[in-house]
Amino acid sequence: MERTMIQPRFKDSPHFKNFWEEGNGKLLIEFSGAEVSFENFEKYSQFFYHIDEIGDEVVKEVYFTKKYQEASREIEGYIRNGVSETDNVPDSIKKLFAQTQRVPEWLNYNLIKSGAELCMRSNLDSLISLRDYCLIGGYDYAYLNKPLVVTEALKKGAVKRLSETLDFWVNATRYNALELHAKGYEFAIKTRLIHSYARLSIKKHYKGWDTENWGEPINSWDMMATYIGFSLVFLHSLQKLGNTFSAEEEQGIFHLWKYVGYLLGIPEQLLPDNKKQATEYFFLWTSVQPPSDKDSVLLAHSLLNESLENPILKFEFQRKNLRYLHICCTWFLLGDEVCKRLKIPEVSNKKLFPKSKIFFNKIYDRLVSRKARIQRGNKHQMKVLEDYLNITKNSNFH
Repeated sequence: MERTMIQPRFKDSPHFKNFWEEGNGKLLIEFSGAEVSFENFEKYSQFFYHIDEIGDEVVKEVYFTKKYQEASREIEGYIRNGVSETDNVPDSIKKLFAQTQRVPEWLNYNLIKSGAELCMRSNLDSLISLRDYCLIGGYDYAYLNKPLVVTEALKKGAVKRLSETLDFWVNATRYNALELHAKGYEFAIKTRLIHSYARLSIKKHYKGWDTENWGEPINSWDMMATYIGFSLVFLHSLQKLGNTFSAEEEQGIFHLWKYVGYLLGIPEQLLPDNKKQATEYFFLWTSVQPPSDKDSVLLAHSLLNESLENPILKFEFQRKNLRYLHICCTWFLLGDEVCKRLKIPEVSNKKLFPKSKIFFNKIYDRLVSRKARIQRGNKHQMKVLEDYLNITKNSNFH
């Protein structure tokens, strides 16, 4: 069936214009030196209907023919031990691992190391950026959220969802994590197959999926936007919070997520090398996304209230205070218009915590060595992850 060519249908809408002319989009253009236009729209928009066929074939051949746990153990064996052309395994497995075990010519492990070090040395600011800018900001794009909504992510709860995101991010951003068969490599392939499993389940069980408007479930273009969240948006957030980074660290972040994207099966031409490219790609993608809808608001509030539900902090006043601090950072990082659309609550003195963070970061930067900051940041991030994993493994948060 010949599909209608998609158009940049929201390019004249107030939410799109305000974002790129007055809001964070304008700041991203200034931050990156991007030259945005619709010149390459058709080149990239075709990926709205493009999916990871290799991953889907593995799910059909392995996950849909066995019990889920048994299939997962089988896949783990392939990831950890490798697959060769002569192994007696399904063709889809050979195809998947022929791609993921082939280290691309452009890969530079030193750059990946620099990117990982920035993630670690930014300490809790990294986690604030991921949660209060990248994740909650993503909820403002209504069509992007549809797979989350139809797979009933809200019922699963924000604690579990945050724990899974944190587990993936931390394990992808440690030293040597992305070498073949290492932990980050493993997480990337498992995540790729979870995406395929979800996509095939949506297509099989959810008859109301609107492919024309929403694109294919978990399509390659949406995947590109998600990973620009981990690179461009993440960097912009760190900068907003008063962190500085070298040109090599900046390049390293893009390189790290380019390789993760490659392992996840995102087409290479969608993986930006730098902030200029990333902003130009992101501009085109946002033109097909409407603003927040009621599902966006529910997802955002589920994330905000996660602090109240999460038993990591013992006392209620601590949980309320943590929620207040996240609300302050969300207003500061996302801006008024997006926060109003997502119905983020108004709170008093909301600029005080982010401004004091900026002040603290400037002093901390001068007084503490880079090496000590990396070690401390790694330790704190691992502790947060450990707390989340303990909560979600030993409770009814599934």
